[in-house]
Amino acid sequence: MRAEQSPADRFADEERDERMMRRALELAQQAIDFGEVPVGALVARGESIVAQAFNLRETLHDATAHAERIAITLAGRSLGSWRLEGCTLYVTLEPCPMCAGAIVASRIPRVVYGAADPKAGACDSLFQLATDPRLNHRAEVRGGVLARECGEILTRFFQQRRPSPRISE
Repeated sequence: MRAEQSPADRFADEERDERMMRRALELAQQAIDFGEVPVGALVARGESIVAQAFNLRETLHDATAHAERIAITLAGRSLGSWRLEGCTLYVTLEPCPMCAGAIVASRIPRVVYGAADPKAGACDSLFQLATDPRLNHRAEVRGGVLARECGEILTRFFQQRRPSPRISE
């Protein structure tokens, strides 16, 4: 975990978190063009984006092709190491157990997500895998960054894909 920050440093982090989350939202929007659930993720080191991705489960016919997992894989390739120390993962939806496991395994020190996931969230909602003291690595987790926008893109997507219920007379 990071040492206590000055108010100026916290403000700078909050600004960067919002800016990076806006980029993750752009990636989520791109996922819709592929018929994918709109989740976007990126790995950054400071101000530099190291890798970015969106869900590709339908496209790749791969249940593990979540935005976070793909971004983590690409970041490792980009940096030449599976250890993503000094990086932050930004993702529009709270990571699931599989992705939280990948966060721990890749040594990402910080995770920032937008919308909470009450059905599968493994950083805060259902489980706290990324911060579990029994594991060999823990990440600082900040949730709720642009939560409304991150939730709305998912809500709109599913409303458009599901037929409206018919009212019988």
